[in-house]
Amino acid sequence: MTDMRGLVSIVGVGESRIGKVPDTTGLGLTAEAAKNAIEDAGIDKSEIDGLLTAYSFTEPYFMLGSVMCEYLGIKPRYCSSMVVGGATPGVMLTHAAAAIATGQATTVLILAGENRATGQSRDETVAKMTAVGHPSYENPYGPPMPGLYALVARRHMAEYGTTSEQLASVAVTARKHASMHPNAHMRAPITVEDVLSSKMIADPLHLLDCCLISDAGGAIIVTSTERARELRKPPVHVLGMGEYHSHEHLSMAPTLAQTGATYSGRAALAMAGLKPADMDFAELYDCFSVVPIIELEDLGFVERGEGGAFFEEGHARVGGSLPVNTHGGMLSHAHAGAAGGLFDLVEATRQLRHECGERQVADAEAGLVHVEGGILSAHCTVVLSNSL
Repeated sequence: MTDMRGLVSIVGVGESRIGKVPDTTGLGLTAEAAKNAIEDAGIDKSEIDGLLTAYSFTEPYFMLGSVMCEYLGIKPRYCSSMVVGGATPGVMLTHAAAAIATGQATTVLILAGENRATGQSRDETVAKMTAVGHPSYENPYGPPMPGLYALVARRHMAEYGTTSEQLASVAVTARKHASMHPNAHMRAPITVEDVLSSKMIADPLHLLDCCLISDAGGAIIVTSTERARELRKPPVHVLGMGEYHSHEHLSMAPTLAQTGATYSGRAALAMAGLKPADMDFAELYDCFSVVPIIELEDLGFVERGEGGAFFEEGHARVGGSLPVNTHGGMLSHAHAGAAGGLFDLVEATRQLRHECGERQVADAEAGLVHVEGGILSAHCTVVLSNSL
């Protein structure tokens, strides 16, 4: 990837109401988040000349990017809707950076949202979770998405001795952080015992090892670093970006022991000129509790096999050596399609502005965001900082 270190910055972030919000649609939630991001940036929506959005399971639109422009009353010269699963927010940021660097746009609104909690039935949700496998080699055997991630968890347990208690500690840490976020979907504290006694979904993953299903929308605004200095809030600079795409279907994965995060993380950190030890916090995709454990290892924060103990020993909590998912992640803050990973970028921006109150990481200067899509298929890593 061309070196774009520090060329663009995040200048506005926003989120919608989160949880069960039956009085609006996915478009409405996304518009709420966009409005809040525009106000946060202190700009007029007429200044936005680029828009990137993701996909939706609850809205019937094919050209979702064009629909969002129409809905918001924006007429940009750069627009697209992208589908890279949960990795989409990070990939959208890399595309926005390239568009700004090449003059295709000056100010890009990145947004996503769905009303998954109230906009689709339980049967519809289950049907969509069981249609993610390979049509010839996986779907005939009926594995739902949690079942595929359970295979990954079992492999990690077999190779490294990771325990169910360590998986549960990931969920407990996320809930602890969410309890300090006023807009989180789930804020009531939980214990390791609560996780282990919750319903088994796909062995070894219990209900509380699995991400939420939420109504939620998120948005960020990106512009050139030069222009960012003139705006309302302190800019958060994009220092490094990296992608890696190894497969789509789990049966085609080269290994279950290592993911593309190894390569996307290495590229992002190299562009930033930083090391894992330079990061003050990490916002890691956590659709299931095993995933942040693997990402910690693949991104170089801990040695292989040490991710579970890292969470279990409390190092991932605010106040620990590397706070992880300081807003509660998708396990406790919100998960609504691509908005889940977008909230990682929202939270990282707020952390680097020192706006997070009791969950604030002390003296945070740099943070890493990693998002993944599919079954650990598509990976994108972003390194952010409040200084150049």
